Amino acid sequence: MSGASLRRTALGWMTALLAGIGIAAMLAAYLLARGEAADFLDGQLRQVALNAGPGLVDGRSAAQAPPAADEDPEDQIAVTIWQDGRILRNDPGVDMRRPERLGYAEAVMGGETWRTYTRAAGPVTVRVAQRDVVRSEFARNAALGAVTPLLLLVPLSWLVVGWAMNRVLGRLDVLVGDLAGRSVSATTPLPTQDVPVEVAPLVGAMNGLIGRLQAALDAQRRFVADAAHELRTPLAAMQAQLDVLPASDMPGSRDALAEGLRRASRLVDQLLRLARLDGQEGAAERLDLAAVLIDCVGDHAVLAQAKEIDLGVAITASATLHAPADEIRTLIATLLDNALRYTPAGGEVEVSLGREAGMPVLAVHDTGCGLPPGSEARLFDRFYRAAPPDIEGTGLGLAIARHIAERHGLGLTVENRRDGRRGVLARIVLPA
Repeated sequence: MSGASLRRTALGWMTALLAGIGIAAMLAAYLLARGEAADFLDGQLRQVALNAGPGLVDGRSAAQAPPAADEDPEDQIAVTIWQDGRILRNDPGVDMRRPERLGYAEAVMGGETWRTYTRAAGPVTVRVAQRDVVRSEFARNAALGAVTPLLLLVPLSWLVVGWAMNRVLGRLDVLVGDLAGRSVSATTPLPTQDVPVEVAPLVGAMNGLIGRLQAALDAQRRFVADAAHELRTPLAAMQAQLDVLPASDMPGSRDALAEGLRRASRLVDQLLRLARLDGQEGAAERLDLAAVLIDCVGDHAVLAQAKEIDLGVAITASATLHAPADEIRTLIATLLDNALRYTPAGGEVEVSLGREAGMPVLAVHDTGCGLPPGSEARLFDRFYRAAPPDIEGTGLGLAIARHIAERHGLGLTVENRRDGRRGVLARIVLPA
């Protein structure tokens, strides 16, 4: 089960944070703008009330002039004037009753809420009123003007922070690619250049782990090599003694002992070969793969004839490879040996060198017992055998073949045939 994405988690929290800040800022801007608008409009009402009076009544042409073409009638300020209890002036839509108290007040007139300011100067009382909906619209417009830059800043900040985060995490992608592309034999530490400070301790710990892993692998290789070398001498001595021992001294057991010694010697040889492959790479040379293939097939012709197996070879394309000759011979010989080992008498082993999708491909088909279901994932594990127990083998051949293929950038696959026939298909794909 994979964990949460650091990039998505950080962007999600950042989005929530910016959204919260934006909403809080918009609410604060609206409340501040509404308060400022109310103070400003209240001041207007007071100024109109201070300047309204008999002079305004006498100058009716100015007070009751028609509104401008682009002026909304709802935006007009209603002025009502009383003198000695008589109404001298009143705009339509407002209550003609004189208010009982002076100053600012809220009143409902004509089914609408109004903000009013009333003053009295001697016998004259002036009330100035303005619709509350006009004041709210003014506050909304003022708040929108204050919040618009913030609305643009929030997504811009999201993009900038997301871009910066992708750049930082992109360095980790490079680190992951470097780590994923390393082979088991890689000993160089992971680069710490351009690694974020918070991740540097993790990279340092991984480098320490790489060092410890290499030390353990080196110890294992030395052990395998030393053990194989030590075993070769007693096995050779036992074989020499068996060769000079008369068959009459061990009736029925000499052949079994000879077979056991042969299998033990083969296992030791493979362990030594594996130890050498785990060490330094041999001297590379330019190889004609077709010539190497023909030599390997020739070396196995006697074994195929002894088992009455039809061994054929078909070369339809040429291919060259820059690699140590003994390692490539070992790779091809291992596949041929497996094919002949698991193919019963009267079967067929076909070896071909051609091109598929523009790339050289070496293929080995056999008509053997095939691979049991579920064994494909472990075929290249050391000492794993997918063959029946009555067929001789050590479980190291394919591990050696895979090691050689990976060292030289070759694609090696082993699977059951898909052409309707029973058996196994081993393929080596060379770089184009």
